[in-house]
Amino acid sequence: METILVVDDEKNYLINLEALLSEESDYEILTAESGVQALQVLKEHEVDLVITDLKMPGMDGLQLLEEAKKMMPGLPVIVLTADGTIDTAVEAVKKGAYDYLTKAGYSNDELMLRVSKALEVSALVKEKRLLSEELSQKYGFDNLVGKSKPMQKTYELIRKVADTKATVLIIGESGTGKELIARSIHFNSRRSGKPYISVNCTALTESLLESELFGHEKGSFTGAIAGKKGRFELADKGTLFLDEVGEMSTQLQVKLLRVLQEMEFERVGGTRTLKVDVRIVAASNKDLRTLIKKGTFREDLFYRLNVVHILVPPLRERPDDILLLVNHFIKKYAIDENKRVYSISPDALRRIYEYDWPGNVRELEHVIERAVILSSGSELTVVDLPEEFQDKTRGESAIDQLLAPHTKLQDALEQMEEMMIRNALKKAKFVQSQAAEALGISRGLMGYKIKKYNISLS
Repeated sequence: METILVVDDEKNYLINLEALLSEESDYEILTAESGVQALQVLKEHEVDLVITDLKMPGMDGLQLLEEAKKMMPGLPVIVLTADGTIDTAVEAVKKGAYDYLTKAGYSNDELMLRVSKALEVSALVKEKRLLSEELSQKYGFDNLVGKSKPMQKTYELIRKVADTKATVLIIGESGTGKELIARSIHFNSRRSGKPYISVNCTALTESLLESELFGHEKGSFTGAIAGKKGRFELADKGTLFLDEVGEMSTQLQVKLLRVLQEMEFERVGGTRTLKVDVRIVAASNKDLRTLIKKGTFREDLFYRLNVVHILVPPLRERPDDILLLVNHFIKKYAIDENKRVYSISPDALRRIYEYDWPGNVRELEHVIERAVILSSGSELTVVDLPEEFQDKTRGESAIDQLLAPHTKLQDALEQMEEMMIRNALKKAKFVQSQAAEALGISRGLMGYKIKKYNISLS
């Protein structure tokens, strides 16, 4: 639904124009009685078109036009005035007005035609902006770092599901990159030129979340001084990402279920039913089946969301991606912070490999960002890492021997490999198939390495 802001200091004219636009088409109409009030509305709402009177006390229509263009360069503005001189029209167009009409000189049909064409321009500007953002953000597979077997499975699922209408449920611990996967699904789909809207279900109270999702009408609650579109409306024809959906109250779950079933809803305090075409991608760091057993998550909603299930592996289950991620973040933050940092010392890398990473990739990113900021050389060292990596009481390990001054490269690589295999086996309780899968190697190769390094399985 397009939103039109009508600005005029003559209240009767404002009321009549609002009524005309509301009756003729299914537009949302916002009004303002001055240029200053109009700018405040533009700050608080996403508007598709402004229709403004030219002569108003204080800030006139041309001044409003200039300020509105600064805030939203592509916003079309139609200027209305009782003064129909050519000079006034030329000045309005020079300042960026989309169109110009004399109040006494147009019919209702002519106004609606001009409005319709202006909204078509607005839609094209929005689409161009979204495409530009898509290109600049590059949310393809390039933003997902990892070559391990678990991540390859994830990439394959994204490829298969991206260009479908299917609802997707992404499950993974905090910090594993669930939103990056949601964005990759959207920007590899046929909806990529349409909006991608995200909402965190844990960040808002129940009443605020309902308003954010479904919008509200003017006066529907204290402080609702104007109507507001919800995330479902804003995501129309695009994708809505519901992060941490498991935290949503059971009452909101009922309303969400209805939208998933019918693709229609009412704003808070409203009676008009709105229909949308939105692709839903949801995520949770909790097992929703467990929440169902506890009675805090609806089973019918779970099955609606869980059409395609993507499980994002924690970082501790993909250790062979750690070095890739470390190098990726070093490069990223060296550029961001304008630091000449190019590598990480073997000792610092050992500490990183030995850490359990409860915060997953997000925690690793923050650690590397901090280290780059604090570094004083071209290589990150242990002293650049947080306190929990500074334990000086660690026993001598195979990787410590790797750090000897004259260790050959092949010997160092083999010692690193042996350490990773031993760690994987230990975490998998010496189940060889599980350890092999965690390392992204075959069961046969795992058996060969166990014999090569004479690793005891008892």
